[in-house]
Amino acid sequence: MPTDYTRAAMQQARYEILAEDGTYYAEIPEFRGAYANAATFEACRKELEEVLEEWILLRVAKHLSLPVIDR
Repeated sequence: MPTDYTRAAMQQARYEILAEDGTYYAEIPEFRGAYANAATFEACRKELEEVLEEWILLRVAKHLSLPVIDR
């Protein structure tokens, strides 16, 4: 179940290439503060997934609600 939730959240990620330095930036809008920046798309995606997992664990540890994913 946690893996399904993480996968569904990652499907909502938005990516862009930053004009300033050509790096990739990603965020998941419903998960405020969950974002990543890296030199390659794959590195950015992986970093975002790690940030998301930590974000979720922190929210659960603090007994805070998680965003509802439409899946």
